[in-house]
Amino acid sequence: MTLIMDLLNCSAYTCLDLTRHVDKKRTCNGPMNTNKIKSMYFHTNYILLPRRQIFNGMLRSLRESGKPKIIESQQLPKSEKRQGDRLTIAFRREGYVEYLARTLFMTEILRGMWVVLENYFRPSHTIDYPREKGPLSPRFRGEHALRRYPSGEERCIACKLCEAVCPAQAITIEAEPRSDGSRRTTRYDIDMTKCIYCGLCQEACPVDAIVEGPNFEFATETREELIYNKSKLLENGDKWEKEISRNLQSEYQYR
Repeated sequence: MTLIMDLLNCSAYTCLDLTRHVDKKRTCNGPMNTNKIKSMYFHTNYILLPRRQIFNGMLRSLRESGKPKIIESQQLPKSEKRQGDRLTIAFRREGYVEYLARTLFMTEILRGMWVVLENYFRPSHTIDYPREKGPLSPRFRGEHALRRYPSGEERCIACKLCEAVCPAQAITIEAEPRSDGSRRTTRYDIDMTKCIYCGLCQEACPVDAIVEGPNFEFATETREELIYNKSKLLENGDKWEKEISRNLQSEYQYR
């Protein structure tokens, strides 16, 4: 509005100089040769225009995105040449009625309100979380868990393949043989703050002992709570065994 008021208060014949707002070394059509090109114009032969034409043409140019035409200073009459690299724009006259109608009557705001009103009565694309939850893929990699056999015996045989394959070195395993000669873990820790949920531990396990279950709601208030020990992992396995076994069965042919 300040620019419009300045134009209205200008003299009968005025030239709108926008030198400060233009990079003198480049134009929208490429690099500018400062030795040859002195001025840039729209498709017009007029520099000095009545203030009404400048005002009306300015409104028209605001709604147009056409690129300006570069005219070398040698092609201009001597009376129209200017010193230095300056951008002189003579705005076109047509189109100001549409701009004024869009501005004064706020048609753009009304169109936006109409879009909101249309979508208000359409079915919602969001869900009411946490009371509603979206579907999860069977391959979703969430909270870790240690599984058991149907007899209740833990599956892990302490081969330490998961510990070796973990790229984040988040798994720590200690094991010792039992009286019957089998190997079982005495320590199985996972630092969940290091885990990148790549699923390599699950892929490396030969007995499907360590898996990444469907649970993704395990945020804590302290970092210590995210260091899972063996008892925590076995508890997760007992809690999510049905979902885990169903997901593994559905993806068995692709493994």
